[in-house]
Amino acid sequence: MKKALLGFSAVLALTSLPATSYAQFAFNVGAVSDYRYRGISQTRVKPALQGGVDFSAGGLYLGLWASNIKWIEDFGGDAGTEIDLYGGYKGELSPGLNYDVGVLSYRYPSNKLNPSANTTEVYGALTFGPATLKYSHALTDTFGNPDSKNSYYLDLSAGFEVWDGWTLAPHIGHQKIKGPTSSFSSYTDYSLTASKDYSGFVVSAGIVGTDADKTFYASPANGKYLGKTSLVVGVKKTF
Repeated sequence: MKKALLGFSAVLALTSLPATSYAQFAFNVGAVSDYRYRGISQTRVKPALQGGVDFSAGGLYLGLWASNIKWIEDFGGDAGTEIDLYGGYKGELSPGLNYDVGVLSYRYPSNKLNPSANTTEVYGALTFGPATLKYSHALTDTFGNPDSKNSYYLDLSAGFEVWDGWTLAPHIGHQKIKGPTSSFSSYTDYSLTASKDYSGFVVSAGIVGTDADKTFYASPANGKYLGKTSLVVGVKKTF
């Protein structure tokens, strides 16, 4: 059903495109010192290789992105890869005020967790000037947490060019996990990241942290706290 939802949305959007829409593909590859998602390390505080492809035509966009991970293995599963499938539509509500709505499915092939780690969210975002407010709502159990359907993530981020092409991006978000683990699994994350584009190579460095529970978000493999405040560096090439 989750795959069908994404596929139906994609087909519907594609069939409604005007003939004059400008379609294009973009590809990206990169590496990070630690794959942090919503402030939590997905790679046991170790590096990750990542890449994806995006299609856009007018306001429509579709994409696929992948990264290596370790957290599912830590919790008794059998998946070392995350694959994200997403699609949506962007537009302008009024001068300076833009919107973005879509669906995103996180897939962990053969993860074998119960409930499954596979998660599907719908989202909506508003951007005004440099700031973006986004709300994501889970249609399924959320990243393997039991009875966690209707969990949500609310975040506020911005981007400011500060000096010689460098962009500074502050961010704060709150992950609410529904269900029996809620008091331990819900948390707030924050980050401050600087980045610069060198002819298509984007380099970045940021401080990332959370107030996540230090027991719930500890790796069973080595006891490392996966939400600790730390420096994360990365490089990405888009072509």
